[in-house]
Amino acid sequence: MTPLDLDPVSTAVVLIDLQQGITGLKLAPHASADVVRRGRQLADTFRECGATIVFVRVQLTEMASLPVDAPGRPPGAAPPPPAAMELVPEAGFRPGDLLVTKRQWGAFYGTDLDQHLRRRRVRTIVLGGIATNFGVESTARAANERAFELVLAEDAMSSLSAEAHAFSIQTVFPRIGRVRTTEQIIAGIRP
Repeated sequence: MTPLDLDPVSTAVVLIDLQQGITGLKLAPHASADVVRRGRQLADTFRECGATIVFVRVQLTEMASLPVDAPGRPPGAAPPPPAAMELVPEAGFRPGDLLVTKRQWGAFYGTDLDQHLRRRRVRTIVLGGIATNFGVESTARAANERAFELVLAEDAMSSLSAEAHAFSIQTVFPRIGRVRTTEQIIAGIRP
């Protein structure tokens, strides 16, 4: 595994769905609180170095409108409360950070994320959040298709099962980016 050499000026930390309606889920292999804490550590450290910080949240009330075998809510269920879409305070959103609202699993489709990153001349995305094989993987695949370099923070993401997390980490992510721990990523910031 080669060490990282991340230029903060051309790097963005993108954190997926660290919001009230999602962080309460039972996750594996990393607990939600640990994912949020490590995501904040990445954001705080990179922010101090001048990197772009992006928080992405999903508009839960607009999700799952198409017929699928595993619907998100039973028919007739009340929509999630507005607070479900709010970022958890522990995530550390700050003035100057970008907030992108998505309506699908991936953070690029139907949003201005690509435009924000291109205007800031971002070439590398450090990616984390919830859930590894849903929003994070969808965003990673779309970033790869747009020729961004990817660094995937294995311990700053988690899923509904350890097996689902492991599949993305071991099978998908190494083919489209570099998988590292939060500690390894921070150590790879160019002085």
